Amino acid sequence: MNKKPVLPKTISSGSDEIVLRAIKCFNTAIGVIRKEYTRQHNAPWVVAYSGGKDSTLLLQMTWEVLASLPSSARHRKVYVVGNDTLVESPLVIRHMRSSLKKISEAATASNLPIETKITTPNVDQTFWVNVIGRGYIPPTRNFRWCTDRMKIIPTNRLLERLTRSHRRAVLLVGTRKSESTNRRRSMEKHGTSGTTMNRHSTIPACRMFAPIAEFQDEDVWITLIQRKPPWGGTHRNLITLYRNAGGGECPLVLTKEDAPSCGTTSPRFGCWTCTVVSKDRSLRGLIDSGHDDTGFFEALYDFREWLVELRENDSTRQRVRRNGISKVRADGTLVLGPFTLDVRKQILNRLKELEQYVGECLITEPELEFIYDIWRRDEVTQLCRDELHNAVSPKS
Repeated sequence: MNKKPVLPKTISSGSDEIVLRAIKCFNTAIGVIRKEYTRQHNAPWVVAYSGGKDSTLLLQMTWEVLASLPSSARHRKVYVVGNDTLVESPLVIRHMRSSLKKISEAATASNLPIETKITTPNVDQTFWVNVIGRGYIPPTRNFRWCTDRMKIIPTNRLLERLTRSHRRAVLLVGTRKSESTNRRRSMEKHGTSGTTMNRHSTIPACRMFAPIAEFQDEDVWITLIQRKPPWGGTHRNLITLYRNAGGGECPLVLTKEDAPSCGTTSPRFGCWTCTVVSKDRSLRGLIDSGHDDTGFFEALYDFREWLVELRENDSTRQRVRRNGISKVRADGTLVLGPFTLDVRKQILNRLKELEQYVGECLITEPELEFIYDIWRRDEVTQLCRDELHNAVSPKS
């Protein structure tokens, strides 16, 4: 059974043991971060930041370590990296972008070597270019084409640039063993812990470690509630976001092995278009909480449900794949191809109507240009196929 995140409302005498454990976890992680940062090499650090509770705590601890060091000891750059798939849950992406802006400004004012970056997918690999342009069906558990294109590749491009410039880099992630059974198994399989460095699975010059690997949910929340963000403000908005949606952040996915955490059945903040899950529980939670933007969220939710209906309707699909070849399964059933061009145009028209209704940009001009270009090429390709078919078909 899925559970809502534990949000301690008060720190009472009956919770002394939990508080002491949280303090111990915090002090241990701070010690590890300080030890690793002060090693005598200049490999930059990359802190994976989604704006959720775990990545916020990881960044806060990293910040506090840097602030405690003399300026002469802050010898390596720290990049705080978020990922925007361009179809993120609206409240979450607003929170992430506003937080990164505060972080950047506060880091400059405090003379800390911290720089913020946001990665995005290439325009030819966005959600809408693939669905509306190429006709890819919205992702499923067995056809999760989105993770590589929209999350892993954009972030890995940044890591590869850093390793080329500095010969190596260190990646800090906020993954925890208690997140799920699958997460624990994956971390134990690769020896990932809060005290050891591991190789990145695809970038040899990159090392990674997870300082809060052993933290429980309560440890994370108690620490955040007791400590204000060093870049200013409070964690109140973050806590309210979790309470309203009953969800967890969809993490900065760095490898395919992280992908199961994106689009699981547990309530998570991720892409509002995510069709890997059967129901978007976090978006539903925001609607049910009576949020001020309920009408906006309901419109997004209905559009997402409509995409699922289109995907499950065989009449919306071509009988051949994009390469013009048909494929048959072992049981003799046909493997359907992409959405027909008419259906793709229907999706775009309805998306534009949704844009007008909610008053926000949901698809960019560069994406539209790329989509129209794909459509033109598809129309020419189909015309050529029809002409060839007519030429070789016996005349009546």
